[in-house]
Amino acid sequence: MLTTIERRQKIVLMTEEKGKVSVKDLAKTFDISEVSIRHDLNELGKRGLVIRSRGGAVACDKIAKELSVKDKHNENYEIKVQLAKAVANLIEDGDSLIIDSGTTTEEVAKALKGKKELTVMTNGLNIGHVLADIEDADVFMLGGKLRKKSQSFYSSEAEQTLSKYNFKKVILGVDGIDTDAGITTHYEPEAMLNRSMCTRADQVIVVTDSTKFGKRALYNVLPLKSIDVLVTDKKMPSEFVESLIGLGIEVITV
Repeated sequence: MLTTIERRQKIVLMTEEKGKVSVKDLAKTFDISEVSIRHDLNELGKRGLVIRSRGGAVACDKIAKELSVKDKHNENYEIKVQLAKAVANLIEDGDSLIIDSGTTTEEVAKALKGKKELTVMTNGLNIGHVLADIEDADVFMLGGKLRKKSQSFYSSEAEQTLSKYNFKKVILGVDGIDTDAGITTHYEPEAMLNRSMCTRADQVIVVTDSTKFGKRALYNVLPLKSIDVLVTDKKMPSEFVESLIGLGIEVITV
């Protein structure tokens, strides 16, 4: 039996795949009442994850699609490299860092070569491989269950482990960034771990290309006001950049 959160996640994915879904069909699929499905759709509609329609829902073009790490590597690669260099410029010798899983953050890890006396913790398997080649860095891996699609580890034990450490900076990638929803991601355990990461660092650095703007994934990570620095590209809408600056966020564009 699926939990309410799991069911709603599947409803969003089904709506995205099919374009539209009906209350009747969803009730049969999940073997629950149409009243419960209507409640699910109403809640998802309020969060902007589907568009409510008569008798069902249609897909929202603001929903960020989840790609595998392999597919993500090819998306906006040149921009990711530029973003990574800009983030690396914010890192000083002797810094202690948490680096979130992802392909943009993997490029950040590559750009750290040459830095001295770093202490780095990550939940990204691909990032761990990159960090292993940096001679002057102490590397810590957050363990747990490996989510193969994102090449990331997660577990409640990982969150408990984080509580024992203090870091200067956390470098966070995003699946979606939106004026109302803030930073979002596709998988609830990763969202929870990301939030824990941010509580253990003095400075939250978010890195994302502009294609993620206006997109929402299912789970909220942080409100915009919790960001200290946003590193993005020049195609990010100027009104959004201005709103971030108004919140006291340093915005770096490349």
